[in-house]
Amino acid sequence: MAATSANPSQLASAVPATVTGVQLMQGIGVQPAKGFWADAWSQVLHRPRAVAALCWIGLVALFACFAPVLASGHPLALTAGGKTSSPLLANLSTGDYLLALAGLFGGLLMLIPMPAPLGLTTARKLKLLAVAMLQGAITVALAAGAASYFGQRDLPQWARDAQTANSFVTITALLCALPGLLLGTLLMPLGTWLRRAALAFIIALVCAAAVVLAWKNPPQVFDYRERAKAGQVSATYTAVPWSPTQRETQLRYLPPGADFETPTRDALVKTLVAGGMPRADAIAEAQSKYPSASEATFVLGTDSLGQDVLSQMLHACRLSISIGLVSTGIAVLIGVSIGAIMGYFGGWIDTLLFRIVEVFMAIPVLFLLIVAAAVLPRNTYVMMAIIGCVTWTGAARFTRAEFMRLRNMDFVQAAQAAGLPLRSVLFKHMLPNGVTPVLVDASFAIAAAIQFEAILSFLALGPAEQASWGRLLASATDENGAFNWWLAIFPGLAIFLTALAYNTLGECLRDAIDPKLKKARV
Repeated sequence: MAATSANPSQLASAVPATVTGVQLMQGIGVQPAKGFWADAWSQVLHRPRAVAALCWIGLVALFACFAPVLASGHPLALTAGGKTSSPLLANLSTGDYLLALAGLFGGLLMLIPMPAPLGLTTARKLKLLAVAMLQGAITVALAAGAASYFGQRDLPQWARDAQTANSFVTITALLCALPGLLLGTLLMPLGTWLRRAALAFIIALVCAAAVVLAWKNPPQVFDYRERAKAGQVSATYTAVPWSPTQRETQLRYLPPGADFETPTRDALVKTLVAGGMPRADAIAEAQSKYPSASEATFVLGTDSLGQDVLSQMLHACRLSISIGLVSTGIAVLIGVSIGAIMGYFGGWIDTLLFRIVEVFMAIPVLFLLIVAAAVLPRNTYVMMAIIGCVTWTGAARFTRAEFMRLRNMDFVQAAQAAGLPLRSVLFKHMLPNGVTPVLVDASFAIAAAIQFEAILSFLALGPAEQASWGRLLASATDENGAFNWWLAIFPGLAIFLTALAYNTLGECLRDAIDPKLKKARV
């Protein structure tokens, strides 16, 4: 009887529930090998609470990118005198344009598979997106500084003469995009210099175009509804027709579900009731005279300044996620660099640098932020820099321990024997093998940074004129001691869920890379 042989791929396609050692030798039931991070990520995605945490973080990131388009008191389309314009687009800032583009194209980049010649794996896509966002952030920061300088009253004569030139804004935008272009060319994960320079050049042009479009925004005036009532214009609004800075004192502390005409109706009801009309008839009379406007409803109510809570909640996502990611990125960069030197060299260098680590560990971060808010400009950049430059000690200690474990291994000694430079040995060979504890610690650090920002905003020490969950939470009790529940529940829930999501993701990632738990799963 002739023996039949089966193709290993056909045997693996019909894997039985249990296999024996002989079947494994024949290729039956053999699973394709996974890389370390692919296996860890698959273990994370098998946990429902990690998936829920990722969904919430993704939702916050989505609102952070598209909040100015989703919630704005400027009409999406305004028709006046037969002409149609878009005040919403005219009032977008450079950061608004770039974040919207990053959210749109970044999502497509991560979802759409790339062709083989490009070789863009998920890790390289993430790196490319991070470099592009860094390039845009540099352009936005330089453009904000240039606009602030040229917006001063007492300018030197050369600056006034430069502003009169027709190409002043274009040249300024290109100069602001130039440092990002150089950095992007160095860091883009595309192999050849030509590809790096081409992609960085395209991103620089997009950033410069965003600077030109938003160089001179019109003044923030929200008189569209009054003009629409008078029949002067016809306006079409976006999903949430309120801006976070749009405030009117007569709209203070309106409960969820109230609309723009609620104070007027309430005042009319009081007047009619005082005149002897039954309350039910007074309410009906006020409702008929001032009907509810569904497009002007405050879904989550208003705060102490008459500002829409839902609009502030959406715009505050940008502040929270930027504070968490940027400050943690600074901390990881500093901590990994110092920890790598400590762990690799050891000896007196390790002793000296560890004393510096202990000094920074003794600094109370919250107290330092409160002091800095009193003496330094209260803006997002200062808060990011302080948190990042103080909270790097955890990353340094984890990196130091990993590098001490790795420095005597064969692959490190082989790299040293091959004459590779120290930079290559530390960050190209050792760091990928010892960065896992740092990434787990980074998720907890992001949650801590978000909580620091919320605490400062709650104490009225956060970034000025910027929507914040902590600022909303602070206005839950008014000057008369009355408690407004919607100002405590919705912002407090957002802070709680965001911090919980990052902590949960860090715990799941820690369990996925734990070698003891991995051995138990096997």
